[in-house]
Amino acid sequence: MYRITIHCDGVPASAGAQAARDLAEALRRDYPHERLVACSFLDGTLRIVVENDYDAAGLNLMDEVSDLVSANLGPFDGDLKLVSVETLR
Repeated sequence: MYRITIHCDGVPASAGAQAARDLAEALRRDYPHERLVACSFLDGTLRIVVENDYDAAGLNLMDEVSDLVSANLGPFDGDLKLVSVETLR
């Protein structure tokens, strides 16, 4: 099992809290293989934390989050980055 943390920086303050709710809902609804989804927004950064049992590098989740950010926020000058992948026991 892996715990993956992704940050999306540069999110407009006017959209951040709703984007966090929308991303969490979409991940839970459309990506059932992603577990224990938590999304938050603070100081221009969306923080996405997800657990799964297959994505040791976090790249699949990065792709999913990138698609969701584009769908929910549209174009903006933000930066999506993989912060960590922890192996859980």
